[in-house]
This record gives sequence, C-alpha cells and structure tokens, in this order.
Amino acid sequence: MGYTFAIGDIHGCFAQLEEMLGQIEAQAPSGHVVFIGDYIDRGPESKKVVDLVMAGPRRPGWRWTMLKGNHEDMLVRAYRHRGDDGSLWIDNGGRETLESFGGSVPEEVIRWCAELPVIHVDEHRIFVHAGVDEALPLERQHERELIWKRYSSDYSSDFWGRHLCHGHTPFPGNPATIGNRTNIDSGCVFGDSLSCAVFDDDEPGAPVRFLRVPA
Repeated sequence: MGYTFAIGDIHGCFAQLEEMLGQIEAQAPSGHVVFIGDYIDRGPESKKVVDLVMAGPRRPGWRWTMLKGNHEDMLVRAYRHRGDDGSLWIDNGGRETLESFGGSVPEEVIRWCAELPVIHVDEHRIFVHAGVDEALPLERQHERELIWKRYSSDYSSDFWGRHLCHGHTPFPGNPATIGNRTNIDSGCVFGDSLSCAVFDDDEPGAPVRFLRVPA
C-alpha cells in the first residue's frame, strides 16, 4: 500500500509548509508528495519556500512532483515576455516575492518556474493547479486552463473516470471534496490553513483523510 500526499497553495507560508512536511513524513516511511503550485507571492517567505521545494525530498524513499501554478506563470511572464510590464504579477503578490529575494529573482528560479509541469496523472487521479478543459482529451489539455481555470463551488464531473485534485480557488477554512473533485486550497496566506489531501494509491476516488496546518 502506498500513499500520495497533495499539498495545496503555499504562497510563501514557509513555517506552515515545514510543519506540513513533518506531518506527512510522520504518516508513512515513504510516499509521493504532489505540490499543486503557487509556491510564491502574497506571503512573506517565498524564497525559503522555493529553496526548500527546489532541493527535493528530505528523506530517502520519498518522491516529489512539483506542478506549476498561475503565480509561477506570472513571475515568468514578468521577467521574460516582452511587452509585459509585470504589473499583473506585482499587483498579485509579486512585490512580497521580490522583497523575499532581496529585490530580484535569480535566473535559476525563473527557469525552474518556467519548466515546471502543469499536470500529473496516475491510475486513479488527475492533479493540476486549477482545473481541466473537459471539451478536450486529457492528453491535449492547454496550459492556460490547467493553471487558471475556476470552478463554481458545487461543480463536479466524471473527469475521464479519475478523481480531480486541484487548488487555485481558495475554499476558506477547510479543503473540500465535491463529488469527483477535491479542492485543497484552503487559503493559508489569507489566514486560514495549509491543507494536504491523502490518497490511497490502490483505491480510486476521494482522499482517505486530510492534514491541516493553521495559518
């Protein structure tokens, strides 16, 4: 039996991330951690979060998958896309990220953000930052939908026979499973909590439990 642990939007909340990883590592001797994206912006310690996640698993036997969120996308566009003055990023938490990096984000971090995958699919589940476009086959999804899509609070679907796990749209206080979809952004940076969904790799469907760290 194995477990996959999916961590919601972090947004520079380093202390909560450290505590969450401690909780996860206490659950099992090994496993798979999926980070759903949005490591940076709004919170005070984006650099510490990025340094920790970029360094990879802290213990033998663990595997980490890091997905891209829309905030990583905004950072990359601010630094690399001509004609983009960066105001969208700055106005949505980029200012705090710049401060945490001492005024400028290093190229290696920009490159890491740019190269992050936007989807992870296993036998029973789909992990993305924001959502999926059900009008397209799963293997032909567009990056913009995967990192920017919003769902209404009561929406669910078949999702190609898999359970969908995402963040991006804060669900204050607690993670939420709605039918065949679980939202694990519980608004840590807004004063609520950092959440993690625990999935049994051998069983389809919703999380078997949640882990939470208060803001």
